[in-house]
Order: sequence, then structure tokens, then C-alpha cells
Amino acid sequence: MNDFERRASTMDVSRSSTMGSRSTHSPDFLNREISWLRFNQRVLALAERRVVPPLERLKFVAIASANLDEFFMVRVGSLERQLHRQDRRDHRASDGMTQAEVLQAISEFTTSISNDIARILSERILPELRTHGVEFAKPHQLTPAQIEEIRTYYVREVQPCLTPIAIDPTHPFPQLRGGTLNVALGLTASIKRPRSSFHPSDSPQLAIVPVPSVLPRFVRLQANDVRYRFMALEDVICMFAEALFPGNTVREASPFRVTRASDLDISEEEASNLLSTIEDELRRRDRGEIVRLEIGHRASELLAGHLRQLLDLEPRQVHRQVSFIAPSAFRGVYSQIALPELRDTPFTPVSSAQLLYAPTIFRTVAERDILLHHPYESFRHVVDFLDQAAVDPNVVAIKQTLYRTSGDSPIVKALARAAEAGKQVTALIELKARFDEAANIAWARALEQSGVHVVYGVVGLKTHCKILLVIRREGDELKRYVHLGTGNYNPSTARLYTDLGLFTSNDEITWDALLLFNVLTGYAELPELKRLKVAPFTLREFFLAAIHREVEHARAGRPAGIKAKMNALVDPEIIRNLYRASRAGVKIDLMIRGICCLRPKVQGLSENITVRSVVDRFLEHARIFWWANGGEDEIYLSSADWMPRNIHRRIEVAFPVLDPDIKRRIMEEILPFEWADNYFGWELGADGHYTAREPGPGEAITRAQVKFMDLAKTRSKTTRTTLRPELPGASFPSPALRAARAHARRRHEDET
Repeated sequence: MNDFERRASTMDVSRSSTMGSRSTHSPDFLNREISWLRFNQRVLALAERRVVPPLERLKFVAIASANLDEFFMVRVGSLERQLHRQDRRDHRASDGMTQAEVLQAISEFTTSISNDIARILSERILPELRTHGVEFAKPHQLTPAQIEEIRTYYVREVQPCLTPIAIDPTHPFPQLRGGTLNVALGLTASIKRPRSSFHPSDSPQLAIVPVPSVLPRFVRLQANDVRYRFMALEDVICMFAEALFPGNTVREASPFRVTRASDLDISEEEASNLLSTIEDELRRRDRGEIVRLEIGHRASELLAGHLRQLLDLEPRQVHRQVSFIAPSAFRGVYSQIALPELRDTPFTPVSSAQLLYAPTIFRTVAERDILLHHPYESFRHVVDFLDQAAVDPNVVAIKQTLYRTSGDSPIVKALARAAEAGKQVTALIELKARFDEAANIAWARALEQSGVHVVYGVVGLKTHCKILLVIRREGDELKRYVHLGTGNYNPSTARLYTDLGLFTSNDEITWDALLLFNVLTGYAELPELKRLKVAPFTLREFFLAAIHREVEHARAGRPAGIKAKMNALVDPEIIRNLYRASRAGVKIDLMIRGICCLRPKVQGLSENITVRSVVDRFLEHARIFWWANGGEDEIYLSSADWMPRNIHRRIEVAFPVLDPDIKRRIMEEILPFEWADNYFGWELGADGHYTAREPGPGEAITRAQVKFMDLAKTRSKTTRTTLRPELPGASFPSPALRAARAHARRRHEDET
């Protein structure tokens, strides 16, 4: 790592003293919002690393920008609402900060992140892309011929879609949609108007032009001297804006956009029809409270102030953008540029030979549990499991939870086929999955039309657990098979997120799953389960008891330790119990991708706790909990993070890993390699700052995700040579199932 990259990898360490003082309100807890912003800085740091290909770095800029947008829509929107509530105004969170202090800190921090994005784009990524023949042109850089090309495009494609809007007493300020781009213009009359003129005066006027979302954000121009040349659509509009206002001179023009609070306000107890209620709330989302105004840094104080006044915003809510507004739009450009040398080396998820060459998935899972590590091992096996269940005449029932799924979902199609084949199919679709509400409503209606029993979960709770239960007649009895996962049933994100999925036919686990579905679909009380731990019923008690058990083991001199991997650690009670365990001598290693409110390495409080984070090509998403348990290792996987929302306000499941080989794989491979990552790994200090991990003297470079790619390929090849294509006595229940298996194999072969 060179000096520049080292500076980039620790860029959040050099924040202003103001930010530093705000992060130390509480000696025990770090602020949740600031911790999330530091995570987004770790994402942005990937855009600085020279070892990351240029287009991938552009993608990480887009991701960091999109993350920031969602942060304002959700977290800042919630904080602004609380600030205006008298009973919450002076409330202090666990870290000791008031709502007003947090909002001011967010304003300063996000301004710094936006400046980092602008610097990374202008100084690093765009110049490097230019050397590879990819250019993002500004109006002053265009030749006369290019200007004419843009003019032709503007007249044919852009101008017909534009709606110039004057702002005056007879033209009130429009209801701007959140997240959409606009151009603000300061106008003055270019000629003296008669008294009968439509315009009341010759004083400076304000107008806006919404940027059409139906057009590409970046216009591709013809280019002979470079391979790709793009120009931002807002720049095109600004170039020719004067033609929209005859008789006026455009004094200045600046792009801007507003961000609105986007959480839905739903009272499920009062809703007679949850689906219709959510549809109504989605229509109101575009009219949520404005929480941010972004405007170009060259806009005059007069123009910016006029907009702020019209939108009734505080000065801290106005964000000057030095570079592009909404650089998340670069994701659209990423997909257009066909230059593989500027991208990551393609990786195709590997098929599990244990499943690929088995007569049926059911036969294999009946004999042993199977763990899939996504995206290194293909999610296609989960789809195949459902496909086989849909056509297998011996399958009598399928039950599944769906939180998020893909646009053209093979999961949904398989459920529909199963119902149309006469099977008892139940789908629990979470309608309140944030920003996927509309898609889930559409899936719910489509499945209902196919004959699937669709339910929307438990009143007042989000169903976030990932369970797929198949019940199959085998001889004189019914056999249960279950898939439990840490991630969504979404084939698209399964190629981008790291998750774990477990297939098992264990009687106790599958029986617990069946009982849980009865709770989710009916009025049943949750009975005592033997293996599954379920929020909001037993999961908190399980985690706290497991931590306390390690304390008792440590005090008795038995092996004690905790290793946990998750997306976020926020829950104050769990954090306090981890502190108690640390003081008792329990060694605790935490791999937290995002928010971490625990303050590690504080003498007398948390000196035995180490917190690390990996931010790499794939989004770390799995949740793993390991307990030394006096030498009898215990491992649970889960859909839940250690957050109050997961433990109190969601249906979540933690499930045990019982197979010795799978436990060994997690303990000796998955957890250690990620912990050792010194390539894209970070470590959290007591001051709340993260430092990039680097190899020590004589230490080899470890990049966990590359290790997992290599291990998946090796495991697949090794297993294929030891498996026979057919097992003794293997038979298929029907020609349809044989066809489904053959089709699945062909798809796997196409993928690889």
C-alpha cells in the first residue's frame, strides 16, 4: 500500500476535532449514526485503492452515494421527526448525544464524505478512466462539432420532455419528488416588458426545470478520439436552458435535488387491509418531509437561499455538492462500458458437487446436512430445491418466508407452479420490507392468483427470518426438509452478498420450523422449541444466557470465548453483557461489517474485545455466533443482527449447526480467514475510528474473499472426483422430476 492509499484507508482518522469530541459523549457507547457514516467511509475507501479496477472504484462511489441517500431518507428522517416532538427533543441515546447534537454532527460528517467523493472522482477515478478512453465531458470541453451533436440530441430527445416552471405568486413552488434531479435557474428580463406583459416585473425571477427521469442520466456522445464519452443530462439542459424562457436571460443555473423522509407510517392494528394501507402510504412517500437539499457548489447564495426559504429548511440541511449531485447514477454508466480490463475478474459461483450429482436434493439432505457459502457456492441449488419440490408428486406441502426477492424471481415462479400442481403452498410475504413494498405487493397478488396461500406476517412485527420448509411423503410417513438462511431468497443479490444457507432434515429443527409457520400463519402461541431460537420470543434470552455461560466457564477455568460475525451491533443490553464478559476474562472477537456501538479496547471495560470489519467486492451479510462453551463448541447461524429492531420488532431465527464437518468448516475456515483479512480488513479503536489492517513483518497477505473463491473451486473439484453420478438404489419418483434434475444440471454447466 503506497502513501496515498494509506492516507485513503485511514481518511476518517483525520476528522476535525469537533467530530472527535462528539464521538466521546459516552465512555461506554459509540454513536450509532456516526458509526454508520464511518462504515460508508470504508466503502468509499475502496474507491481510493489502486488495486481495485477503475470501473469497480466508480461503482463503489455510486454505492457510497446511494447508501448516503438511504441514510437521509430513513435515519435522518426519523431523527428530524423526533427533534420536533417535545417529549423526544432532549432525549439522549446510549452514547449521550441529543437529537440536535446528532443532526449537527451528521451534517458536518456527510459534508466531509461528499467532499471526499468529489475529490476521489476529480483527482483519481475520472482522470484514470480518461487514460483508458472513458471521458465525462463538461460543456467547456466540447468542440463546436460536439456542441452541435448535443444540440441535436437536446432538440430531439430532451426538450420535448422538459417542463419549465416559473416560481412567483401565481406559480407556487411545485411538489418535488424526493431523489429526483432538477435545475434551478435565476432569470432576468432581457427586454423591457410592457405593463401588460404576463410577467409582473423585471426583477430577478426563479424558475426550475425537472430533469426527466425517463432519459439516461449520462448522455453518450459520438467519439473518435476516445472509446466512450458521456455528458451529464443536467449539463445538457443548462447549456440550452435559455431557449425555454424566451425574453429572459439565464443569469445562473444549478442542479439540485431534495431528499424526503421515506419511512412508512402504518398502524397495523387499525388497518383493515394491510396491503391496501401500504399502497396508500407508498403514494404518500413522495410527499414526506424534506430532510436535505443538495445544490451545486457554484450556485449563488441568493439562489440557494431562495430555495432553502421556499422549502423551509435549516441551514444545516443544505448540502453544497462540489461534484456531481447523486453520483449513485454512475451505476448506470458502469453497465454500459464494455471494457473487461477495467472490471474485476469475473467470478461464477461454483456448484456443490454434493448436490449437483445427487439423484435428488431430498435424498442427499436426508443423509447429511449441507452448508452453502454464497456467493462462492451457487444459490442455484436453493432454486433447484424448490423446483424439484414443485414437480415432485411426493411433495405435499411447501411453506416459505419471503422478505426480498429478485425482479424476475424463479423462487416465486416455482411456488406458483407448485400451487398449480395441487400442492399445499404457503408464502409469508413481508409487505413492509423497506423500499421493496411495491414489489412485494405485486408478488403477493401474483401468488394469490396462482392458488398460493399468502399471508403478510404477524401484526406489529416484520418477518425477517429466511425459512423454506418442504414436506414430502416417503413410504408411510411424512418427511420434513428445511432450508434456513442468513440472507434473502433473492438470486440476484445472492451473487453479490456473502451469506450462509443450511439444508437439513433434522427432526427437531424441521419440527420447530413447522411450529413456527403455524405461529406466522395462524393465531397459535409459540410453543417451546427444541432447536430454533426465535425473536421476539426467545432470541434475546438465548444470546444473553450464552454470554453469561461463557463468563461462568471463564471463572471456572474452562475454555471460554465468543466469536460473532454480523452486520451491526447496537443493542445496549447485549453490549453491557459483552463488557461484563470481557471483565471476566472472556476473549471476544467481533466481526462487524457496519454499525458498532460497542467501544473496544477500553481498559477495565473491554480490553478483551477486538472488533474488525471487512469491506470488499461482495457485501458481507452472514451472521455467525460461536461459543467456546467449556470446550464443547456451539455454533448458531441467524438472520438477526444484535440490534433492538431485530430482537424486539422482527420475527428472526437463530438455528444451530449440528453437523461436525460443517462446524469444523466454520471454525477452521470461514471465521479464521475473515478474521485474518489484512487486505481489505479494518480494526476499530477505542476512539471510534477504524484503521486499515496491513500485513506485519513476515506475515502473508490474506484476502478472505479470494480465499473463499479458491476454496469453493477446490472443494467442488475434489468432491466431484469422489462422488458417483448415481447412488446405489437411486430411483426417481417421476419423469417430471428426472427432467427437473437434468434441467438443473444443464443450468449449472452453463453457469460454469
